[in-house]
Amino acid sequence: MTSRIRLLEPHLINQIAAGEVIERPFSAIKELVENSIDAGATQIDVIVRDGGKSYISVSDNGCGMTEEELQLAVERHATSKLKDSNLFQISTLGFRGEALPSIGSVSRLHITSLYEGAQDAWTFSIEGGTKSPLKPAQRLSGTLIEVRDLFYATPARLKFLRATTTELQAIRESLDRLAMAHPQVGLSLKDDQRVIFNYRAQKNLMDRLQEIMGGEFMENSIPLDLERDGYVVKGYVSLPTYHRATANHQYLFVNQRPVKDRVLMGVIKAAYQDVLARDRHPLVALFLTLPPEAVDMNVHPAKTEVRFQDVQKVRSLMISAIRHGIHGESQRASSHTAQVAIAALRPPMLPLNQGKLHLAASHRPAFTPPSQSLVAPFEVPVYSHLSENESTYEETPTPQIQYGPLGQARAQLHSTYIISETPSGIVIVDQHAAHERLVYESLKAARMTQNVPRQMLLIPEVVELKEADCARLLTLKNDLGACGLGIEALGDQSLLVREIPAALGEINPKSLLQDLADELSELGEALSLQDRLDAVCSSMACHGSVRAGRRMQIEEMNALLRQMESTAYSAQCNHGRPTYVELKLSDVEKLFGRK
Repeated sequence: MTSRIRLLEPHLINQIAAGEVIERPFSAIKELVENSIDAGATQIDVIVRDGGKSYISVSDNGCGMTEEELQLAVERHATSKLKDSNLFQISTLGFRGEALPSIGSVSRLHITSLYEGAQDAWTFSIEGGTKSPLKPAQRLSGTLIEVRDLFYATPARLKFLRATTTELQAIRESLDRLAMAHPQVGLSLKDDQRVIFNYRAQKNLMDRLQEIMGGEFMENSIPLDLERDGYVVKGYVSLPTYHRATANHQYLFVNQRPVKDRVLMGVIKAAYQDVLARDRHPLVALFLTLPPEAVDMNVHPAKTEVRFQDVQKVRSLMISAIRHGIHGESQRASSHTAQVAIAALRPPMLPLNQGKLHLAASHRPAFTPPSQSLVAPFEVPVYSHLSENESTYEETPTPQIQYGPLGQARAQLHSTYIISETPSGIVIVDQHAAHERLVYESLKAARMTQNVPRQMLLIPEVVELKEADCARLLTLKNDLGACGLGIEALGDQSLLVREIPAALGEINPKSLLQDLADELSELGEALSLQDRLDAVCSSMACHGSVRAGRRMQIEEMNALLRQMESTAYSAQCNHGRPTYVELKLSDVEKLFGRK
């Protein structure tokens, strides 16, 4: 009886493996460039045609290969990267020995290499898995690998390739990540028509990030450098007020290897949880270095997924690094907000002369904030600058400008925005966003000390909600009580509110509880209890803050400014929006063509 089980032919095995390792042209280029980096190259040049579908060339000045090594390099699972059989001591980008045989099984592969110190170079070809004899060749240094007609041996794969421009963009993004991880290596990319980029070898990471992520990111980023028990986090993260609609600008590296890891992406989201809106994403370039035995790189042939031995340790270190960095710049707003303001104010018929805008200093003011607490509800003020007859202007003495970062309040516009004068310009403050942050930080601080001022309701309020919402809130009843919100069950679909945090003033309890229930439903178990309680405080702060449309007196405005200057994270509200925009006097003068 004929056996129904048979061994696959070697070329078929390679084609199957190629489906995992070489998914698209950028995958092949990534593997080849990683080999060049492992070979000690200091300059790598990549040329592509048709988005890498018809031609790929990767040339380097690395150590090259001998005649014997060249023949072994195209055999499956042959590698120079592993010195022994320990898969948990990997210090190179490649180690599986699958890239070259996989590429050779689905394309026309041509390799020319000169071993460092040798006199003669050698060339070797594979077409659809069929090898040709080794031949002498000419080459000055390193290795040249050419890939023609990628996937010609597996036509079905060609149907799934994207448009040329899409493939080219994927190639660039992949090479950008490798260039960030290895700033000491020069890297260029060309196609038929142009040089797409040419990154020179750099001495430090900051210069490489400047090349790739741009000067605006560097101006609005925070440097990180934290080490704990052999685990190191370095890199740059954006200010909370500088963000994007997608996470495409988040670059993560583990032991100099570009990765796309769900754990690390979740850590970034958690670190920005109370300073950034959930539908916005920060820009980051983070480099995690840890002992090789503490991370498993052998999760998937593409080597972009990793597994950590101690996930909680990694999470704690990265969150600490990011939050410490944000806290150190907590009163600094993004220069991007000022640039947007300048662009909006300038008349459209005049050309915009872009310039560097420097915001208020991030240092704390030397003076002591007034004792008046702004987390308590403001009295409804009467705006005194204009009388009932708007044509009559009441003269008021001009107070001396206080030399704090946010200056001296001069007026309130549309009962929403505070206009402040500084010695070098003007500041526009969103009163609701600013006070929301102050209330939030006050609630968090009071919760940590278990000393939240409370206001007992003379008549407890009955709030009707869905049964599931009631259950969520009652699950955290004691923790909500620690935040100053006292609730009790009153049936399956009703809650009794007995006390609220005093800082919230007059609020609508039903609206507050519904928002809290929705918040807890969305967060689920994704965040720790403390993070969820912070989210609860954030929602409370939003309900208890000074609303837009509420008139304020000059004294109240100045008190708000002084407390902003002494409160952490006051440059953005709980949802990541900027609380103020500063325009330097030179910027205002440019608007009118005075400079």
